[in-house]
Amino acid sequence: MRDLVIQKLNDRGVRLEDIAEIVHDIQRNYIELSVEDCIDSIMEVLDKREVQYAILTGIQIDELAEKDLLDEPLLSIIKSDESLYGIDEVLAVSIAHIYGSIGFTNFGYLDKTKPGIIATVDSLDGTVGTFLDDIICALAAAAAAKLAHNGTK
Repeated sequence: MRDLVIQKLNDRGVRLEDIAEIVHDIQRNYIELSVEDCIDSIMEVLDKREVQYAILTGIQIDELAEKDLLDEPLLSIIKSDESLYGIDEVLAVSIAHIYGSIGFTNFGYLDKTKPGIIATVDSLDGTVGTFLDDIICALAAAAAAKLAHNGTK
């Protein structure tokens, strides 16, 4: 299942290395680590079935919206990433919370600042990334929190 999730992320233009760079950027001031350590942490987060289900669900909703296969008004709400539509964040926070409050605070920071691939996914023309940008935030937040809990790899 983890390989399927990684493939779905790749199909949407998201590489684990992109997420690892974000993890490295937010943790490098606190612990000594390499980008490879960050990829390993992401892989461990991706091993969790609840994470896999959340990612598959979010990506599927984005894809359905791209194909206009949702009913209105939900279709327009998701396509425009309506600011008061918070279900995308709720789904993603379920991933970030796996490693406690630091995962949650990391998520909020990343969702606000949108570094790297998060901003790219959020602004691609012709695609819907309403759920995907938050999923990336959550994966990076959880992987960074896991590293913080361990102190080092």
